[in-house]
Amino acid sequence: MDRKTPFIILAIVLVILAVAILAPGGRTVDSKPILPWQIAILDDGSPRVFELTLGISPLSQAVQLLSEAPTLNLFRSPSGEFSIEAYFQRVALSGLRADFILTLEIDPQLATQMFERGLRISQLGSGSKKVNLSEADIQLAMGSPIRHITYIPATDLDAELIERYFGKPDQIIDDPEGGAHWLYPNKGLDIALNPDTKEVFQYIHPQQFKQLLDPLLQQADPSKK
Repeated sequence: MDRKTPFIILAIVLVILAVAILAPGGRTVDSKPILPWQIAILDDGSPRVFELTLGISPLSQAVQLLSEAPTLNLFRSPSGEFSIEAYFQRVALSGLRADFILTLEIDPQLATQMFERGLRISQLGSGSKKVNLSEADIQLAMGSPIRHITYIPATDLDAELIERYFGKPDQIIDDPEGGAHWLYPNKGLDIALNPDTKEVFQYIHPQQFKQLLDPLLQQADPSKK
């Protein structure tokens, strides 16, 4: 037997194993993919998506899941209400690239203290103020539970594909500026479809779905304002 034959056979075996292990594009096959349509409603009514339970899972769990540190900002509205957002840009999860914006639950008194300790304050056009958190407050925010998830996939998804994986929506509200919102209140999900921009998925606790629904109804019928 030619001395080269065993090495050729070994090389072929290694190539076959590599193809079996790697997905197209060189990404590792995920045996348990985490996908945006995998929404579970737990016994207490809390929704679980991306392996995160809204109202329970802390930001630190999302950081571990996405393997990336987010950009954290504290916002104060003109009416004095606070919110903290954690922004993950173009992260890959189970082979799908997307932007994640996680809104955190925060005690108003603690938020006030964070605002006062902020490193830099920016005035936004809406009248809100944005504050860059101090390092100590970033660590505090890591323990705050996630209240709301906004998911913006890098790839455009059409209505047919969305219906195939998410099912038919319970309600559709047309957007005056184009597109439509597909609503799944029992799942706490609003999918904004627009042919000219990226789709936007918003996940919230079903009991809080009215917070998403009311602004959409007001946009569709200004007389309801």
